[in-house]
Amino acid sequence: MVSTGNAHGTAPAMRFAFSTLGVPGMPVADVLRLATDTGYQGVELRAHPEEPVHPLIGTRERAAVREQFAAAGVEILAVAGYAQVAAAREAAGEEELAQELSELVWLAADLGAPYVRVFPGGGERPAAEADADAARRLAAVAPLAAERGVRVLLETHDSHRTGAAAARVLGPVGHRQIGALWDVLHSWLGGEEPADTHAALAPHLGYVQVKDVASAEDRTPVPLGAGAVPLAAALKTLNQQPADAHGPVPAPEGTYDQGTGGWLCWEYEKRWHPEAADLPALLPAGRAYLQRLLKGGDGG
Repeated sequence: MVSTGNAHGTAPAMRFAFSTLGVPGMPVADVLRLATDTGYQGVELRAHPEEPVHPLIGTRERAAVREQFAAAGVEILAVAGYAQVAAAREAAGEEELAQELSELVWLAADLGAPYVRVFPGGGERPAAEADADAARRLAAVAPLAAERGVRVLLETHDSHRTGAAAARVLGPVGHRQIGALWDVLHSWLGGEEPADTHAALAPHLGYVQVKDVASAEDRTPVPLGAGAVPLAAALKTLNQQPADAHGPVPAPEGTYDQGTGGWLCWEYEKRWHPEAADLPALLPAGRAYLQRLLKGGDGG
């Protein structure tokens, strides 16, 4: 991938995905039909036992899913796991977490997905302790991720919802296979300006999750552009690569992932908000809205 933008401010040719969190329990064949019908090139798979694809499925099932996606011409963007790398754990818990991370990497590799999503989950722990544990655990899984050709991405979420907080973990890891997933809702809830989030995450950035909610207090998902999340400001940053975007762990050939051909993934939290409108009917307008923002418009 090449760097975003150019001297004339040309918008990057981003690709679009949606998360299966927005279509809980939907069979793989239906997910693929939905993606192709609505013009989305990729899908982020929620890796939970409630869903068709998760770490407990066998080799044959994994191969079948990979073949289904390949036949449809749709990419598996990521395996969205629930491992919490900054949580307090005893010795047995450390082993369980290491195994959970390894299983997510193996699943992603078997499916041909380039990314695994993990959470911080540091709770109310002192930041220094949570940061150190998260960095140590991510560094430990990095060699396996490198061997399998997968990047493990720490999402801006819960205890580390800002770019600055995530960078405190990722900087010390200093490994190409460990990066960041920018959830624009959580960095906004953390009070961080989009330009500051992008500057902090750019050396590590894998892809961006977009979403919209009515307000910081009411987080029921709404159509993109209908809520309060500063999506236009967030996407504008992707046109302007910071001078130090390559940081201490540059991507191959001095590029970084979130460039031309990078990904925007709509994570619509229907699973947690069953009262929200159904996602399938919203997908075409959501993609069109993102395209307008990337071209420099206001989305309207």
